[in-house]
Amino acid sequence: MTWWYKGLPMLEMPLDCIGFVYLITDHKNNMLYVGKKLAITTRKLPPLKGKKNKRHKRIDTDWQTYWGSSDKLTAQRVLDGAQHFSREILHLCANKNTMSYLECKEQFDRNVLMDDQYYNGIIHCRVSARGLDGII
Repeated sequence: MTWWYKGLPMLEMPLDCIGFVYLITDHKNNMLYVGKKLAITTRKLPPLKGKKNKRHKRIDTDWQTYWGSSDKLTAQRVLDGAQHFSREILHLCANKNTMSYLECKEQFDRNVLMDDQYYNGIIHCRVSARGLDGII
């Protein structure tokens, strides 16, 4: 199953993007799930011999095969099969703070906790103003 962004399949992340906010749709019962996923993570490596600074390496996460963190969504996907679900990227994000902000904004705008159409059972958000330039 492929991730879709603006009607096109997303096979790799742009270089300036570390993650995304997404919408998973269950076409069998028309239920939805809004979440976020890191696509790139940074690993710290020990410094080279004779050097003091640690090295950093960008590594892809499991975003291509990711299906969300909801237990109800996962159980339904296992029961019905992945062919009844679609995965859409709503926002590409350049930093974690923007990703958290946009996920919460989508969840509150869609009223995911009060609407039975959503698998979401919790909204967890911690955001600062840092890095939010230009998204409003």
